[in-house]
Amino acid sequence: MAVAIVTGGTRGIGAAISTALKGTGASVAAIYHGNDDAAADFRKETGVAVYKWDVADPQASAEGVAKVEAELGPVDILVNNAGITRDGMFHKMTYDQWSAVLRTNLDSMFTMTRPVIEGMRDRGAGRIVNISSINGQKGQMGQANYSAAKAGVIGFTKALAQENARKGVTVNCICPGYIETEMVAAVPEKVLEGIIAQIPVGRLGKAEEIAALVAYLASDAAAFITGAVMTINGGQYMANG
Repeated sequence: MAVAIVTGGTRGIGAAISTALKGTGASVAAIYHGNDDAAADFRKETGVAVYKWDVADPQASAEGVAKVEAELGPVDILVNNAGITRDGMFHKMTYDQWSAVLRTNLDSMFTMTRPVIEGMRDRGAGRIVNISSINGQKGQMGQANYSAAKAGVIGFTKALAQENARKGVTVNCICPGYIETEMVAAVPEKVLEGIIAQIPVGRLGKAEEIAALVAYLASDAAAFITGAVMTINGGQYMANG
């Protein structure tokens, strides 16, 4: 049985990913940091194991991964999904707003991947899927911090894929557009209508649609796919990976 870690794995897109991977037969560890009640509800509803730590903290991440591996086994699949926003126009943005987003959204690529990559290389197999964003591809006003971090995830993916291809470890990236989550639901209705008007398919995406692609990229069938940047955005932004 494969062992998977999903960061930000108890809510929104992450919850859908955790559930989908469990559905493939994987033993899943869903990592969260902020909402204990939501994590407890998710564990009760799905039976997925939940673990709490801050993925921006290298020591906490190393210790957390070690605990998961001690309890579930060596990690075969890593989904780097955790992310936060601290939006604001750059000329008014504080360093704390900048730093918080870069640490959680980009530094976590290091803190979570570093503890598992050597084991994957030694075993000659592994799947890493990084969740970026449409705004990491095209930029977004009021999100200089978020866009920079998510663009960094794309570069990280491509470099890591090259380093590990011959070791049987694939590294891919998914860039979701606007998805039906609590975060998007909090957007004012008129703003949301404007966003949907820009999406050619005429609707928001579903978290399960992202999860289905993650499950495929984590499967044996996707062994020849690495370094890919895949868009799921309803045609809102079309870019070559």
